[in-house]
Amino acid sequence: MNTGLQLISFICAVTGWVMAIAVTALPQWKVTAFIGNNILTSEIVWEGIWMNCVYQATGQMQCKTYDSMLALPPNIQAARALMCLSIFLGWLSCTVSCCGMKCTTCAGDDKQTKAGIALTGGVLFIVTGLCVLIPVSWTAHTVVSDFNNPMVPAVHKRELGQAIYLGWAAAVILMLSGAVLCSTCPQGLRHDYRRGYARNFTGGRASAPPPQPISTSSLPMKEYV
Repeated sequence: MNTGLQLISFICAVTGWVMAIAVTALPQWKVTAFIGNNILTSEIVWEGIWMNCVYQATGQMQCKTYDSMLALPPNIQAARALMCLSIFLGWLSCTVSCCGMKCTTCAGDDKQTKAGIALTGGVLFIVTGLCVLIPVSWTAHTVVSDFNNPMVPAVHKRELGQAIYLGWAAAVILMLSGAVLCSTCPQGLRHDYRRGYARNFTGGRASAPPPQPISTSSLPMKEYV
């Protein structure tokens, strides 16, 4: 049963990782808000963390990457860094979890080692989900704040794009899959793994018993003339 649960959680985690890659590449983080004088418009503006796109009613779309990275707002710079970090951590999580799953033979038949590897992979998936959740939620907060700010002109107000909702879904899938993968490791094996790690850290040598005092009664007596 744990083997099947591990396989299902691993597949879901990989799906969430692929969704995170799609969120990173999509430009629909912010979309044009149709309010006020913008109710009738012939073009839709998409703003992502890498480029801006303008989709016209004729079906044509033009995209342009940002000219300078240092001129970008702090939230976009942080979103770039965290999304790239999440992609790397997702790849690392997939590699580690694949080696620790019970249906693989990467670590042989050592249950303690495989349990520790699977536990590490689950924790990495949770961290990957957090790296996706932070920039997506930060961008959503910025969009909502600007939308409700009366000082921001209507033409500059944006709404939440499809990439935001996809990012939330990817973060939830990654964190839930990582938690399930961690729960498949038996509690006893976790303790055994920790004890085994402590034993390997000390070099596997048992402490020598303290020297026993030598009793004079056991020594042979020698007669002197």
